[in-house]
Amino acid sequence: MLLIYKDKRYNVKEIKNILNEINNKEFFKEFFGFKSDNLVYDFHTDVENGEYELIPSNSEEGNEIRWHTSSHILAQAVLRLFPDAKQTIGPAIKNGFYYDFFVDNPFTPEDIKKIEDEMMKIVKEDYPIERKVIKKEEAKDIFKNNKFKLELIDEIEGDSVTIYKQGEFVDLCRGPHLLSTGLAGEIKILSVSSAYWRGDERRESLQRIYGISFENKKKLDDFIKAFEEAKRNDHRILGKELGIFTTFEETGPGLIFWEPNGAIIKMEIEKFLIEEHLKRGYQIVSTPHISRDELFRISGHLDFYKDNMYLFKIDEEGYAVKPMNCPGHILIYKSKLHSYRELPIKYFELGTVYRYERSGTLHGLLRVRGFTIDDAHIFCTKEQLKNEINEVFDFSVETLKTFGYENITVYVATRDPKSKELFAGSDEEWEMAESTLKSILKERNIPFKEEVGGAVFYGPKISIFLVDSIGREWQGPTIQFDFNIPRRFNIQYVGEDGKMYNPYMVHRAILGSMERFIGGLIEFYKGNFPLWLSPVQVAVLTVTDEGIHWAENVNNVLKGENIRVKLDTRNEKITKKIKEAEMLKIPYMAIIGKKEKENGTISLRKHKEGEIGIFQLSEVVKMLKEEILKRR
Repeated sequence: MLLIYKDKRYNVKEIKNILNEINNKEFFKEFFGFKSDNLVYDFHTDVENGEYELIPSNSEEGNEIRWHTSSHILAQAVLRLFPDAKQTIGPAIKNGFYYDFFVDNPFTPEDIKKIEDEMMKIVKEDYPIERKVIKKEEAKDIFKNNKFKLELIDEIEGDSVTIYKQGEFVDLCRGPHLLSTGLAGEIKILSVSSAYWRGDERRESLQRIYGISFENKKKLDDFIKAFEEAKRNDHRILGKELGIFTTFEETGPGLIFWEPNGAIIKMEIEKFLIEEHLKRGYQIVSTPHISRDELFRISGHLDFYKDNMYLFKIDEEGYAVKPMNCPGHILIYKSKLHSYRELPIKYFELGTVYRYERSGTLHGLLRVRGFTIDDAHIFCTKEQLKNEINEVFDFSVETLKTFGYENITVYVATRDPKSKELFAGSDEEWEMAESTLKSILKERNIPFKEEVGGAVFYGPKISIFLVDSIGREWQGPTIQFDFNIPRRFNIQYVGEDGKMYNPYMVHRAILGSMERFIGGLIEFYKGNFPLWLSPVQVAVLTVTDEGIHWAENVNNVLKGENIRVKLDTRNEKITKKIKEAEMLKIPYMAIIGKKEKENGTISLRKHKEGEIGIFQLSEVVKMLKEEILKRR
């Protein structure tokens, strides 16, 4: 077989003999595996003869292999220190890895320190890692005292399973993995939390340990520094401190209450979205929160999405709380006959939907049960499809730049060819839809990654992820191709030849879930919202009581100009008032003292910058309004 990386080509007869064919330890520090057709293999795995692309250790796939092995090192360390613990699953994730354990008592900080030390000991011991394919009965004997592994073994198809072994540790695993534990590098445990087995709150409660690893200490230290910064700016902490959102036990988890400050942020974003959609020819609609479940039977959601829906009965008739806005938009389209001359027709709605998410997956604003989508559906002809998708892509990028997101990562989510039963439509339709989305991005020279199996049941999609200042990705715009639902509802238009045709349909959201977007925005801005989004734009602060009358006048003028202002005339030291305004991250502070009162001026301070000068009130109004208008 031939292993290729850039101009380097390595000939090996069989992958199992690679250690003998390439007698160079540095090679295995540089490369962690190989791939073909999006399938990743480690150097333990026998494959058919052919050409394969080598996976560099510092690539995305290389990190996943490192992190997967690190999760096994974590489990090995835990079982050494806590022999009664039961290992469950431990995958690589976006930034690191985790492993879940069933234990009698939660891990303490002292336990975590011991586990971390033991992990580094296992790395230094540099155990060779072995891969074996064994019969299920042999696997059941190995894991006979672990009901979690036995459950997984029973669910695996066929009569054999794959295990990986390092030292005394054995795990049920498909891989891929490193050749030895010593290649994992520097490892750090990041946090511990509770989780449920299989994400089901009705099942056993587990302890989940998160970790990260890199090839050297500098990379690890850089990551930890960014990680600690992210923790300080966690949207759940800042959301509470800044009065943005909350949840209540009385209503249940995953249901967000926007506090006054948060409601203003959400309102400003919604105003912006409405303006931008109207500019681009969208028509605003609004649809009910509940409907007969038959509507979702026609759309296919009951067949493919039932477990995520809230279903109930009214007068013995089945109803559903809407999980999607698209069926309602289709009914509006279908309510009258349309000509090809009217297309494209674009319906936009800030539609609130409700979806069942397991309690263990809920996370602040990022994963909730009720959320609002800036949802739109475009009905167009086949000839218009390409242009519409291009326009939505441009709309998405322009909008993200307004919020300061310059870096994006693009994915094309496609159907999993091994699980076709989970997706509606024929092979020909899926091939056409997927190739259309890919060709649009290729023509624009936009790099993208393919996410096999990530498509929705009715068609593939383009997903745009926002990359923040510390390299984290946040789900952003989605552009979904749909050839299924229009046919299910038999929606039509009159063509130029007078015949009836099914329109093509594009589902798209620019920001996606408002809740998730604002959660990410809080962390992206670190709570320092730009002027146009800030709940309070100016704090008017008096130095002494002498300035109260002029401060009230300044306050009233700013309010009259639709500038959000907070007046503070308390009998407190000005240093305390400034400090409090800084803590609340208010963009500007208008300081009113005796001199300002006498001269009819304002001493203006800017958040995090300090005093910027003495201005006339009219100058301040003009400056603020110009900055608000720029939305920067």
